[in-house]
Amino acid sequence: MIERLRREFQARYTAAGYARLLAGLEARCGTPIPFRVAETPVFLPAGMLDGLARMGAELTERLLGDAAYLAAAERSIPAGYRVAGASGHPHFLTADFALVRGADGTLEPKLVELQAFPSVFGYQAVLAEEYVRAYGLDAMAGGKLEIFLSGLTEDGYWKLLRETIVGVDDPRQVVLAEVDPARQKTLPDFLVTAERLGVRVVDIAAIEPMGRKLGYRDEQGRWVEIRRIYNRAIADEMMAKRVRLQFDLEAEWDVQWAGHPNWYFRVSKFALPWLSGTVVGSSIEAHACVPPAAFLEDFLAGQGYAALQRAGVPLPEQRSGGAVYDELLLKPLFSFAGKGIVFAPSDAELEAIPAGERGHYLVQQRMRFEPTIATPHGMTQAEIRILYAWPDGGAMTPAISLVRLGRSAMMGVDHNRDLEWVGASAAFSVLGG
Repeated sequence: MIERLRREFQARYTAAGYARLLAGLEARCGTPIPFRVAETPVFLPAGMLDGLARMGAELTERLLGDAAYLAAAERSIPAGYRVAGASGHPHFLTADFALVRGADGTLEPKLVELQAFPSVFGYQAVLAEEYVRAYGLDAMAGGKLEIFLSGLTEDGYWKLLRETIVGVDDPRQVVLAEVDPARQKTLPDFLVTAERLGVRVVDIAAIEPMGRKLGYRDEQGRWVEIRRIYNRAIADEMMAKRVRLQFDLEAEWDVQWAGHPNWYFRVSKFALPWLSGTVVGSSIEAHACVPPAAFLEDFLAGQGYAALQRAGVPLPEQRSGGAVYDELLLKPLFSFAGKGIVFAPSDAELEAIPAGERGHYLVQQRMRFEPTIATPHGMTQAEIRILYAWPDGGAMTPAISLVRLGRSAMMGVDHNRDLEWVGASAAFSVLGG
């Protein structure tokens, strides 16, 4: 939304440049990119990205500083997935923001969700570099385009990731663990990370126990002890696919986790009602950037419904069986890539969720993304994600951002695959831009 750079990029854009971008990405990642890459990056004032980064950190600090919240979040971890040896803080965090039009007509950020889980740190750095290379962006900027946050250089960025993922261990004894990684859409990120940090990519189902230790088989079939797991295996995917592990997740093992699995539940969509002030008795101060949300069971019991009304969400004066809640979304608490979200749910749909499962859902005021990115196919919406790394003995550090561009109701790349000038993108900033 730095207009001069937006206009100059549009004038410079060629189909050949986009082809160079895709070819460069495939070469750098060592595999085809299995999702849509946007033709364009976005150009944002540094102050905007820094402001979003501060906001995400502030919200996280509110959660981590509240014992009642942490105890409630701990109880939300499903049986069989409460992993031993939890770290004192999350090693990774993402904060997703929408840009919406406020009541006074100005753009303002709204939190989509927080998630204490790694994102595509490796791929995102490569994507930004390939945008620069494919389109000659440095030449048009009139000053250096910034990719990283917190004043990080490229070397500083990878040093931070090495400290967080590898720590003090031998990279050969550090694994990036995922469910069937070769078939994941995030494989390009895995391969970049493995190449830069020297870690191994393994299927979590292939990890073998030996006594109190865990290990993997190398290319020669030898068992290699794992000292640290960079966890990319999402619990709800493991549950949905009924992944059978060779080791008990809840047992004590002589291994450290980089991104301990419990934090996936502790900082997640579960936090949204707490951060929006609808949880009875909560001491967490509501933040204006968090759209009002309530747990489904509270909504159907009445107190959540009343809390959303008090927060200004347009709802009927009273619930009724025939109501359709046009201003609400129904969201599963623990899902990824927008799976399971229902727009404008009916009261009947909400009531149809079995009572024993309602604790796994929330309802939230719908946000309408403001189209802010000019493209040849019209104005396009942007969702901005801030990626944080938090090494042992260090501080939570905003490291890089990513952007998803879309023109459909859902912003994920899976929901915009048949459109052009949408998809996975990168943000560049210029001081004073």
